[in-house]
Amino acid sequence: MKTLLVAINAKYIHSNPAIYDLRAYAKPYQEQIELAEYTINHYMEDILIDIYKKKPQLIAISCYIWNIRLVRELGQNLNKLLPQVPIWLGGPEVSFESREFLKEEVWASGIMAGEGEQTFLELMAYYQEQKGSLNQIQGLVYRDLADHIQVNPPRNWIDLNQVPFAYEDLSGFENRIIYYETSRGCPFSCSYCLSSVEKKVRFRDMEKIREELMFFLKKKVQQVKFVDRTFNCNKEHALQIWRFIMEHDNGITNFHFEIGADLLGEEELELLSAMRPGLIQLEIGVQSANPHTIKEIRRQMDLDKLETVVGILRRKGNIHQHLDLIAGLPYEDYQSFQKSFDRVYHMKPDQLQLGFLKVLKGSWMYENAQSYGLGYKEEANYEVLYTKWLSYDDIIQLKAVEHMLEMYYNSGQFQHTLNYFIEKYNSAFHFYKELAIFYEEKNRQMQKLSRLGKYDLLLEFLIVRFPEFREQAREYLTLDLYAREKVKSRPVWAKDLSPYKNQIRQFYKQEEQDPIYLPEYRGYQAKQMAGMTHIEVFTKIYAQETAVLFNYAAKDPRSKEADMCEIML
Repeated sequence: MKTLLVAINAKYIHSNPAIYDLRAYAKPYQEQIELAEYTINHYMEDILIDIYKKKPQLIAISCYIWNIRLVRELGQNLNKLLPQVPIWLGGPEVSFESREFLKEEVWASGIMAGEGEQTFLELMAYYQEQKGSLNQIQGLVYRDLADHIQVNPPRNWIDLNQVPFAYEDLSGFENRIIYYETSRGCPFSCSYCLSSVEKKVRFRDMEKIREELMFFLKKKVQQVKFVDRTFNCNKEHALQIWRFIMEHDNGITNFHFEIGADLLGEEELELLSAMRPGLIQLEIGVQSANPHTIKEIRRQMDLDKLETVVGILRRKGNIHQHLDLIAGLPYEDYQSFQKSFDRVYHMKPDQLQLGFLKVLKGSWMYENAQSYGLGYKEEANYEVLYTKWLSYDDIIQLKAVEHMLEMYYNSGQFQHTLNYFIEKYNSAFHFYKELAIFYEEKNRQMQKLSRLGKYDLLLEFLIVRFPEFREQAREYLTLDLYAREKVKSRPVWAKDLSPYKNQIRQFYKQEEQDPIYLPEYRGYQAKQMAGMTHIEVFTKIYAQETAVLFNYAAKDPRSKEADMCEIML
């Protein structure tokens, strides 16, 4: 009986670890199981055609907030084309209020609620070998032969060591993120998060973890993203994995972890500080700097310690740090959120994600939405529209700030310019707010700007806001532009380098004969060196006229900027 496990991911670079785990766990039936991964950017009809051509006899679809609308439409049409084929669903989007979902979606045969490995194995035995009956399989919510909805007892948590390694074959994972887990559950009880439903934390055996990590390292995969909810909730578990990764670093693979920064002690910080730049990256959920908000969402966090830890790691300069904020939490009004934004921005993360509260089914926030005056989208992604403390007008303004933050700060392309000019504001939030207003005035059609178009707009804004620093604005933007790449078309606002033409030519001739600044280009001719590097002359952003050499063969693995050094012309 051919079974098709279907995943519809948010992006091509993503993968779905759930369907790989399900197939690996259902080992006796693997020959009958095929995987099919798509993205939400595919047309529904294209997915429909592809699944139909595969001629499955049983379909199981993984459901999340980003794909549930597409799944609903897809399921309706699949049921019309393949009326005899059972369609089962699983995942967090259907594991709560499952009975209500099945009442709405009459095409669905049933739902595997909660952890699915053992449930799927037993379901396969039922369909493949007619073993047992559906009413004996824990974790199922299903439609029986009389079209009544049956709710079986929930399934207990499984032993994580019983889940086989799902990535023995890495074909198809080129240029994609590999997701990997060493624990399930979370010891904390944040009210907006589904992980708080499962208080018990279960860990995979360390010997298995070492073997599996070594597999990734030997295969030289680009990135392994740990999906552990708070990776370092167990200090010794985290230390063993970090030590192993450091000791077996292949110089290529990057590892991503979601951590509680305030849980890090001196031993962890010492280890992290010694790692190769680019070996790991850390995602740190701050969410709010409002103490009342933090208490209300039942989040345990020492914000002062978190800030200290982030600062220590930033100064070491070897680890990419991604910090998160959530707008729409209880007791966080517009002014309070501005303060949270400014405090977290001041920590200078490599990326600052301004997210908006998702009121997820099954979460404590969902159960208490009415008491907070929470209005949110009824359909996925269930994003906040307003609260007692935050109006929809406020949300609109925060969305505009988020857009500017993504375009300018999180792109990493404007760091020198932003660092210089935001210091002239009392508030980083005010800077992005004013920039957002200017952007909307200049780009009323909301057209997507080219890369140079973003530089042009920011320059225009800075000249309007700081006319006395127009030359500094031009030079800092020039510095940012060439720090990332040697652009083919020099912008009109960049300094005219023709007065320095002979000096620049002479510099490269000297490097050709005796490379002092560019030893890695030994053997190249001067013209070739000039084509692969860049020299810029600045008169305003340094204490005196200064020439800077941009070496693109020596980029910083964290900032992605070229190595820059001052030279004599």
